Amino acid sequence: MTPEPLFPTGTDEPMATPPPGCPAHGIGPGGLRRLYGPEAEDLGALYEKLRAEHGTVAPALLHEDVPIWVVLGHAENLHTVRTPSQYSRDTRLWTALQDGTIKPDHPLMPIIAWQPICCHAEGDEHLRLRGAVTGAMSTIDHRGIRRSINRATQELVNRFCEEGRADLVSQFAEHLPMAVMCEILGMPDEYNDRIVQAARDMLKGTETAIASNAYIMDVLMRLTMSRRAEPRDDFTSHLINHPARLTDEEIGQHLRVVLIVSYEATANLIANVLRVVLTDPRFRAQLKGGEMTVPEAVEQSLWDEPPFSTIFPYVAKQETELGGQRIRKGDALVFGIAPGNVDPRVRPDLKANMQGNRSHLAFGGGPHECPGQDIGRAIADVGVDALLARLPDAQLDCEEHELRWRASISNRHLVELPVRFAPKPPRDVTQRPFNNPAPRQRTTTWQVDAPQSQPSPAVSAAPAPPATMEPARRTRLFRRFLRWWRGE
Repeated sequence: MTPEPLFPTGTDEPMATPPPGCPAHGIGPGGLRRLYGPEAEDLGALYEKLRAEHGTVAPALLHEDVPIWVVLGHAENLHTVRTPSQYSRDTRLWTALQDGTIKPDHPLMPIIAWQPICCHAEGDEHLRLRGAVTGAMSTIDHRGIRRSINRATQELVNRFCEEGRADLVSQFAEHLPMAVMCEILGMPDEYNDRIVQAARDMLKGTETAIASNAYIMDVLMRLTMSRRAEPRDDFTSHLINHPARLTDEEIGQHLRVVLIVSYEATANLIANVLRVVLTDPRFRAQLKGGEMTVPEAVEQSLWDEPPFSTIFPYVAKQETELGGQRIRKGDALVFGIAPGNVDPRVRPDLKANMQGNRSHLAFGGGPHECPGQDIGRAIADVGVDALLARLPDAQLDCEEHELRWRASISNRHLVELPVRFAPKPPRDVTQRPFNNPAPRQRTTTWQVDAPQSQPSPAVSAAPAPPATMEPARRTRLFRRFLRWWRGE
């Protein structure tokens, strides 16, 4: 028998509020647990309580006590995102939006409001919009981007390397992805502290989230108008000129999605990887000893601390059943990335190494799987490796238990990651690769003076180049000069 819903939808009557003195009193209407506020300071623990109480799909309350289902099981999450015939990302189908339960000033409105973007579209419209995004992404020069990531890393490290101390969250992890994404979109001049702060704020569900969203959109709409008038070789211009012929509003909204999702996910990913390197001696030893590469460390982090803990809403297009729960038409569901990644049915031992296993939920799945995941991985891989090469002696500058987190329904964000290290001189980020001295032979730690144009592999040994390489290099440079002189 299918159990009745535990919160009201349609014509069902709400459950009575628990009487005073009941252990569930004050949790929320119907005795449901809230996914916000003091009751949800530790969402990881809350998800486990919901799993114990309800199984793989549980009822809960969003901000302002809006009812929603939380999908906790790994298989159930995959079914939700891979079955567009049953579950839609079109938020206009959500009963709570249709009947006014969700007010226009709801703190999560920038996330849940319908927008003319591929994330909220279905069928042919989804194919048109997503085709434009993936088409523009296909024009990105990935080798060039990796050089840009390395250059941006060196510039950020130059800002604090002489001080011997730094906060790798506010001074590095929160800045590197924005610097790179602004360059990819074609607006490097817009990269500054203000846009970083606005991007951080709009996903928190704060009172200023709507204003932060408006600022981001103003920047992106100005970029759209500029590139329509004068196209360049950047992501925005290719998106505008795609055969799908997106409108200015569609362009601006898709730029917002690409910028914010890529930025937020990658900032959290970088911070999480660095935290583990600095706090887990075994993890760091594996990196230094060659048992694990930085990309493998990134994948492990995507299992343990996914950049986004949830994505919502998915809306039921028809009455159905999921995880033993009766889901009504118009009900909304939370795609539970973090709880799905620790589903005991797929990870009975959370300490087990997940190297080589990419079946985590960090990048979603189905027709709405993240199209920019390779860019996010590249920023994290290159950025972390290049940082560790510059600061191989970095140590955590506080006790591990003193680290603080800021949690929201969307993610769990490390507030700061203070480190200390021996002061280092700045580097000339404009220096070309062939002007650098030949790298010394690799040791068991990261090489501090590795060439700047390409990040050093985290652990592989590289023998010193043979003496015959220098004459050959000069010959190639001389031939290149002759070709330039002749106009060839």
